[in-house]
Amino acid sequence: MKDIFRIFKYLRFFPKQITLNILFNICFVFFSLFSFAMIVPFIELLFGVSNPPTSEPEFGLNQAALTNWVTWQLYQFKLTYGTWQCLFFVALGYISCSFLSNTSRYLGMYFLSPIRNGMIERIRNDFYHHITILPVSFFSAQRKGDILSRLSNDLADIEWSVFNCLQMLVKDPINIIVFAIVLIFISPKMVLFAVVVLPITLFIISKVGQSLKRNSTKGQDKLGYLFSILEEAVFGVKAIKSFNMEDEMSKRFEKENQEYTKRMIKVSKRKELGSPLIELLATMILAVIVVFGGSLVINGELRPAVLIFFVIVFSRIIPPAQAVISAYYNLQKGSAAAHRIFEVLDEKEGITERKNAIQKNEFERSIEYRNVSFSYQNDRNEYVLKNINLNIEKGKTIAIVGPSGAGKTTLVDLLPRFYDCTSGEILIDGIPIKDMNINSLRELTGIVSQESILFNDSILHNIAFGKRNIDKEKIIEAAKIANADEFIRQLPNGYYTTIGDRGLSLSGGQRQRISIARAILKNPPILILDEATSALDTESEYYVQEALERVMKNRTSIVIAHRLSTIQHADEIIVMDKGKIIECGTHQNLIKAGGLYKKLIDLQSFS
Repeated sequence: MKDIFRIFKYLRFFPKQITLNILFNICFVFFSLFSFAMIVPFIELLFGVSNPPTSEPEFGLNQAALTNWVTWQLYQFKLTYGTWQCLFFVALGYISCSFLSNTSRYLGMYFLSPIRNGMIERIRNDFYHHITILPVSFFSAQRKGDILSRLSNDLADIEWSVFNCLQMLVKDPINIIVFAIVLIFISPKMVLFAVVVLPITLFIISKVGQSLKRNSTKGQDKLGYLFSILEEAVFGVKAIKSFNMEDEMSKRFEKENQEYTKRMIKVSKRKELGSPLIELLATMILAVIVVFGGSLVINGELRPAVLIFFVIVFSRIIPPAQAVISAYYNLQKGSAAAHRIFEVLDEKEGITERKNAIQKNEFERSIEYRNVSFSYQNDRNEYVLKNINLNIEKGKTIAIVGPSGAGKTTLVDLLPRFYDCTSGEILIDGIPIKDMNINSLRELTGIVSQESILFNDSILHNIAFGKRNIDKEKIIEAAKIANADEFIRQLPNGYYTTIGDRGLSLSGGQRQRISIARAILKNPPILILDEATSALDTESEYYVQEALERVMKNRTSIVIAHRLSTIQHADEIIVMDKGKIIECGTHQNLIKAGGLYKKLIDLQSFS
């Protein structure tokens, strides 16, 4: 339940609403109870169960003195105005109390609404913000569908399982406490008798609650896996169809869905057990109390009307007790969802900024990789990069080539600190990048990768991504340099055309040119091109390559190339294999050396 208490910490943002909610709930309980306070003297006085006091008793804060005082006052009212007027007065009192109690209940709910929705808003904001600052390695190890499930389904579970219980958790405990105090006031002996039986009830309830939490946790995990399968089907629909895997993938989904359904049926059964269980146990306790109280009446230790009042008030405890138990079961279910939310929120950022980090806005001399090694899991037996030493001077174009898995992309991902080196360090102009302000470091770099990262927005906003209040003419100029202006103007709404999810309404070459235009608009001194043309057809590659050559002029460029014909004019070519630099030099020098680079060239049929 510790995760639930962490959820409740968000209550600190709503002190005014909480105070008013508690205040009106107390009013609700008070006005609900007030009408029952007249039951004892009314039964005794109107129906002649017992005689009124012969003289006015003193007011006192105990059951006998208070009952005698109220009885005397009602008796005097009856003598003055008559029985019917007395009944009318009490009926009016009941209506007034009912109006005030229900008004108080509504106002309690009125002030609860901004608390519940405000807390969900803050949790959702915290979750989204946190996943944007988590390291890239976190998402490599997580299923995206599961992350989406946590933000959608788990957060919905918290809203309905936890926040819907807030009113119960405030109002009903107040109900129980106030009624319990009244019961103790009426007859401590009968209350003590009832308390003896409570531990058995609480033990049974806790066992059912533990089972509910276990099944809820497993159910949430299953749902996260279902989301992952659905995500794979949406993004891999072409592969599924081309390999005729529709039936197989459907069977896989149906199997997991069936297991999830079975698990949630168990959760539902346990949850629905709570209310009838508490009612049955409370009724059993009530029956025992009636028998025990009856013996006290027979022995003259208790007045009959007091026993009736005790039974009525005790029966009024049952509905709030049922609500509290239902809330407890809901909290157990919500605890599983809260745990999954906090699993993400507790994930460490990984890439942290040092205090008084250096704000660097210019790139002046060089980039240096100094004895850099890297492992994704900090496992020194599985290095992706090993003892990399590399110097990149300002204004140079450096190409990185090598077979798949050589560590090319990892090498460039270390520069903007998507990951941190396991050992060694990277320096820009002699300053270790770990000492630099992260935002200023990333402002120095622009990235165009093989996969174009576009958003479901207009082309204008995609090119201007990361820029505020940018002039449209500058956006158009960037698009022209990227060979994108012509096809953009032919779209239905030009630069204001919405390109759909991940820009899939455009061709691969068009998406890539928009990504290049974005990098041009950013105008970074360091440009990283990660196989930017490898997934394109010949015509698209021509336009993109032409755009890239324009962009690379007068700036430092690091190019990862799959098609080696595109990097023959690089100032230096770095050849990597198995996480190490094994060759470096110009195209002609590497050809003459006859090493791995020459072999790769021959495989691509270049002379």
